Amino acid sequence: MAVFITGASSGLGAALARHYAAQGHVLGLLARRGERLNALIETLPGSHHMYVVDVCDREALHAAAEDFIRQVGRVDIVIASAGISAGTLTEERADFDVFKAIFETNVMATVSTFEPFVPLMKQVGTGTLVGIASVAGVRGLPGAGAYSASKAAVATYCESLRLELKPFGLSVVTIAPGYIKTEMTAKNPYSMPFLLDADIFARRAARSISQHNSYVVIPWQMGIVGKIMRALPNWLYDRLAVNAPRKPRQS
Repeated sequence: MAVFITGASSGLGAALARHYAAQGHVLGLLARRGERLNALIETLPGSHHMYVVDVCDREALHAAAEDFIRQVGRVDIVIASAGISAGTLTEERADFDVFKAIFETNVMATVSTFEPFVPLMKQVGTGTLVGIASVAGVRGLPGAGAYSASKAAVATYCESLRLELKPFGLSVVTIAPGYIKTEMTAKNPYSMPFLLDADIFARRAARSISQHNSYVVIPWQMGIVGKIMRALPNWLYDRLAVNAPRKPRQS
């Protein structure tokens, strides 16, 4: 089986790479930090393909995807796991560029990642596209407008894509992580309930991908939290969340 993963040099992408390599699959691993990506590949069993590319560079991303297709033929799974996070405030004009970067990386790069693979998958009538949303996208969180909105956008986009591609035999899986132990969450200056090791997350995510689950929250406890958050009326959610701890802004 051939698996293409973006954001593979660290965090969720690296954990997913370790899992799929251990299962004997051929990987196309893409990230902008070449040294870290190369260091990861040297630890993986098997022979894999490395692409040092910024996911916001659409042409370079497409070129990498097309090369991987030429190298392996049919691609079974594509995981758009590249993502960034930062606190943002609308009144801070400097944060506008942070908003743009978060949306370009989390949302538009997900679209760019999937684009080159859809025609081939439709042609062969099989394949799975995986988008990474977040529990943070269930409701808007104070101080995290860009991140919450971007992850809500990923979830909604993947739902639309799922309906578009279902008649062609393709699957679209949306995974919404809760708190996973990565470099990204290490910056959070607050407690993180149900914090999960990244390698455990990867095993659970891979199981959901193999089962073609349309939407899954990992860990499952955060799925319950998400359902409660979604069900709360605005007045009650506002009262509970207005003073919630906030992601730090970029310095």
